[in-house]
Amino acid sequence: MVRPGMRAVVYSRPGDPSVLEVVERPPAEPGPGEVRVRVVVSGVNPTDWKSRSGGTTSFDEVVPNQDGAGVVDAVGEGVDGLAVGDRVWVYLAAHERPTGTAQELTVLPAQRVVRLPDGTSYDVGATLGVPALTAHRALTISEAGPSRLGPGALEGRTVLVAGGAGAVGHAAIQLARWSGATVVATVSGPEKGALATAAGAHHVVTYTEAGAADAVRAVAPGGVDLVVEVAPAQNAALVAQVLANRGSVAVYANNGGDQVTLDVRPHMVANARYQFLLLYTVGDAALAAGVEDVTAALEAGVLPVGEDAGLPLRRFPLERTADAHAAVEAGVVGKVLIDVSEDPEG
Repeated sequence: MVRPGMRAVVYSRPGDPSVLEVVERPPAEPGPGEVRVRVVVSGVNPTDWKSRSGGTTSFDEVVPNQDGAGVVDAVGEGVDGLAVGDRVWVYLAAHERPTGTAQELTVLPAQRVVRLPDGTSYDVGATLGVPALTAHRALTISEAGPSRLGPGALEGRTVLVAGGAGAVGHAAIQLARWSGATVVATVSGPEKGALATAAGAHHVVTYTEAGAADAVRAVAPGGVDLVVEVAPAQNAALVAQVLANRGSVAVYANNGGDQVTLDVRPHMVANARYQFLLLYTVGDAALAAGVEDVTAALEAGVLPVGEDAGLPLRRFPLERTADAHAAVEAGVVGKVLIDVSEDPEG
């Protein structure tokens, strides 16, 4: 039974984390094609604080955070495949809607609500969304394919994951290894190197040290086939030295600078391909493929989280959502989660 009010974190103007406040609001009812989810855990991504700090919105009040996991609480007319009590993860909850996961109950389009396989924790569910779907898209942009991931899909390929200790890098390492690739991760130092190794990277290279390109080439003499790139401005020179002929670079973030300078000739000689991607505009087909493959990976036990799996978890209660956002903005190592509601399974 739903109580008269629920806790929600909202902001009504862009700004620093201080614009976030905890309020009580009546829960919305799901309309046709919608599902209401009781959020157990909310995940915080860089995109969440960036939207809050500098975004524009036509809504009077916005609940932040795109990702989360919980339990279906109510189902609107015309929804198939989801029922009250189903354990689920959600993605793009606040995309073009004010219905993010930093609240006890959120109403979403049914296609953004996905069943959690048996045995998959809410913590794992809350870390999927933006990171895992971005990683999936990054690993499937090559001209020669594959367009889907799974055992054998990347067999014989070498994937370089830049920033292997971040949430997207973590998912990319796990999905690439599951799909049969040889995975090389570049990191800034030994602490992050240990996390990338725990995530499943076969080889770790410290990009801040001399000879980083030689170290990558020692692993992949013919060059790397695909780069999952978080900092193109910072890493362009290294990428040019290690990219294989007809290799691809999937750029999903602008860490390290907004302007990229590329030497034309080495990229031309390599028939190199740079593909930029933003999850919000990749299209429904790419999102659907990502959801299906991520679900298959979960069923295979491929996407664990926690320090032992290479992604430390940093937890905050709902009342400290502002601190959670500040931690992500400050570049905390690991994944920031917000405990929203009690786990109904105890």
